[in-house]
Formats: sequence, structure tokens, C-alpha cells
Amino acid sequence: MNALFKKAPGPGAAFQPVADLKIRPDEVLVKVHRASICGSDMPIYNWYSWAPERFKTPSTFGHEFCGTVVEIGANARDFKKGDFVSVESHIFCGLCYQCQNGQRHVCREMKIIGIDGPGGFGEYAAVPARCAWKHTDDTLKDMGSLFEPFGNAVYSVLVEPVAAKTVLVMGAGPQGLFCVAVAKASGADRVVVVEGSKYRADLAIKMGANTVLTPEEDALKVVKDGYDVVCEMSGAQPAITAAFKYVRSGGRITAFGIPSKKIELDWANDLIFKGVRVHGIVGREIFETWYKADRLLRSGAVDLKPVVTHTFPLKDYEAGFAAMTSPDKKCGKVVFVP
Repeated sequence: MNALFKKAPGPGAAFQPVADLKIRPDEVLVKVHRASICGSDMPIYNWYSWAPERFKTPSTFGHEFCGTVVEIGANARDFKKGDFVSVESHIFCGLCYQCQNGQRHVCREMKIIGIDGPGGFGEYAAVPARCAWKHTDDTLKDMGSLFEPFGNAVYSVLVEPVAAKTVLVMGAGPQGLFCVAVAKASGADRVVVVEGSKYRADLAIKMGANTVLTPEEDALKVVKDGYDVVCEMSGAQPAITAAFKYVRSGGRITAFGIPSKKIELDWANDLIFKGVRVHGIVGREIFETWYKADRLLRSGAVDLKPVVTHTFPLKDYEAGFAAMTSPDKKCGKVVFVP
């Protein structure tokens, strides 16, 4: 098969023939229909940050993908050839304390498809059957690779109810844009976005934001007493600092964006004395979030199409990764077609 393959440590990758996959008894073989670039694919492709320490070459990467089951391992139950699946990238053990207490998304033995083992940037992918989520119809087939990242936003916004609440989203990358749509569909009173890119600001309005501010503007001019909910999706130190400034006393911060280094926090004044709840978001609740995401999309309450700004054949991967790093951020979600 052909796949986007990283042969050795260093920047870049190659679209090339690789050995056909042989699945384990607990896996299914998926013919990939769509795959999309996640921000965490960038360190692997460009070889910086955590990737040199964690990603083992040679291997195929990519963890946001969907496709059709074409082969089923002997121990993979409840699947048949032709099933269309999206893939939960977090491989949970099912045996640890967290897995057995409804917290599989923070499994102690967690491995990630496309990071800790071969991924989905290829014509086929081997997937643990327990990580394959079956679709009930084909209406969302072309959006199937987005279920995994969309699930991050669903979990981020709905970790607590947002109906009739004011919601501030820090950063209008794809995850932030998804958050806007989820908050609006879930009855938020007002959704305000902080984003420096005019291109992404316009996308935020398309996704349902009431107001978009630049990072230089004070978000308290819109909701002067502070926001009920702040979703921090960027991971930038200034945005994290601002999140604690903008959340109201007794409000909630969702922490999803990952900083590049340790951050400073005024623990007493920003957290304790304000009585703020901070929820760290790791992936999605497996599989509770998937059912919520599916219902939001199949009902028409959320439309992800405006966020998909670029689609390329997988062989044109260089153009896809270049779009992700455009200096003017004229990019939403990049999708590959194998």
C-alpha cells in the first residue's frame, strides 16, 4: 500500500509504498476514506518539541481518520466487512483503575495511534477493534475523520452544561471553531471568541460566534462581570493568563490548549479566591462523547463543513502541511484523501 511514511528522525516524510499490514486478532483492517491533520502531527512532520523523544521511526503517522472495515481479526467482535468507522486514537487498556471506573480517556497505559504506533496517513490502517466507532449511516462519511477532533470540543464545552451561559473561546483554530458551534447548539446565551487572525475570525462568525475580539481587546467590555465559561484552546501563555482574568468568580475554565513550556499562575487570586473550577481535557470521554458528537452532527445542529478549508490527495501532503503553517493563518482544518 501507499502511505505517508517517516523513514528516519528529522523533518519531513515521504509518500511511498510500504509493506501491507497484517492485523492482530483484536484488530480490524480499515481502508482509509479520509484523514485529517492534527496540530500534534506538526511536531512529527517537522521534528521538534516532544516528537524526537517519543515518535519511533520508521513508521506511518496520523491519528484522525475514518474508513471501511475490510478485514476482521479473530477476536474482534461485532464487526462485519463494509462497516464504516471513525477511529478513537487513544488506545485504552480496559484493565486499569481508570478504565474500570468510566475514565478510559485517562487510561494509565494509554497509547496513541499514529504516535506510539503506526497511524492512518495511508491507504489502510490497522485499528484495535475497541477503538473503532461504527457509524449508523453514511451521511457523515466525508466528515468521518473529524469525529475525533470534534470530540475534543464536545467534551471541552459540555463537561458542564452551557445552556443560558456566556462562553468565551480563546483561539479560533479548528478546535476553537468546533467549540463555538457546540456552545451555540447547546443553548449558550452568548459566544465570544478571541482570535488574532482575520481569516479565522471570519470562520468563527460562520460557526456562530456573536462577537470576535482581537487579543489586544479587553473581553470584559462585552461581558463586564466575567464569563460563565472560558474554553482555553490555544495553549499560549497570554491566553491562559487572560482566561483567568476573564472568567467570572465561581465560573469554569476548560483547559485544552497545551503550552510549549511551564506557565505561571497567580494561584491565590486567580484560582482560590475566585472559586474557579478548572477542567483539564484529554481527548474525549470514551465513548460517551462520541454519541453526543454523532447526535449533534446528524441532527444538523452543528455543521463542520466551514471549518474544512483545504482538501488534498494524500500524495500532495507537502501542500497540506504548508497550509497548516501559513504565516497569516489562512487555514482551518486540512483533510487528506488517500
